[in-house]
Amino acid sequence: MARRLIAVDVGNTSTAVGLWLDGRVTRVSHCDGGFGEASAAALSLLRRGGADAMAYVSVVPKKDAKWRALAKRAALPFHQVSSRDFTDGSVAGLALDYPRPETIGADRLADAAAAVERYGAPVIVMDFGTALTAAVVTSDRVWRGGVIAPGFPLMRDYLFERTAKLPRMKIGSGKAPKIGRSTEEAMRFGALVGYRGMVREIVAELGRSFSEDFSLVATGGFAKWVLRDLDLPFTVDPTLTLFGAGLVASLAKGRAKAAGRKGKGR
Repeated sequence: MARRLIAVDVGNTSTAVGLWLDGRVTRVSHCDGGFGEASAAALSLLRRGGADAMAYVSVVPKKDAKWRALAKRAALPFHQVSSRDFTDGSVAGLALDYPRPETIGADRLADAAAAVERYGAPVIVMDFGTALTAAVVTSDRVWRGGVIAPGFPLMRDYLFERTAKLPRMKIGSGKAPKIGRSTEEAMRFGALVGYRGMVREIVAELGRSFSEDFSLVATGGFAKWVLRDLDLPFTVDPTLTLFGAGLVASLAKGRAKAAGRKGKGR
């Protein structure tokens, strides 16, 4: 029987909610209005067909209790993706070679598991959100580490907050000008062209460090905008994190059932 999960990805600036149905992610909502808007989207999915569980990814710990309570009220088993899914007998065929795996962001783990499942290994996964993150999985399906750099919202807000005359730049659409002929254009050129240079150099340095022919996968709200004119063969996958959340939760449930059957057979 197909598994039907409510997949939730709580980020620093927005929350994504979608339906994970036997490996496909549909009916995705991106909510900027906080828990109220996102929880309403989750409850709407439940009313339209129910679910077997909630698959949950979060980088904002203070919101976890609200989502746990929502799942409890809806009588949904709640699976929060964490490093334990990969260190206590990996549920996604992904091992962690990392000194303190519990410090890895759940979104980065979900991204990596999803990328390996959809695109294979070796793979570099970049998430273009509030921060720019990269995860490296080598051909033996081992997480080796990654990169964390400021994302577009952080760059924009820092310029606005730390200078007297620079405006809050609009980001997420439009092309970089050939040269800045206004303050806004100069900021847009510096942000977009400079950001692409950072992405290109991160990919190049990781390639040199590991000497592997990595597939390149990107997700996050700014991925398409940044990568549109970049000469790197990225596959942009908007549902990667939600897919990873559902994948890990589904496999963890299957492992738990198998362990239960094994225990009864003794």
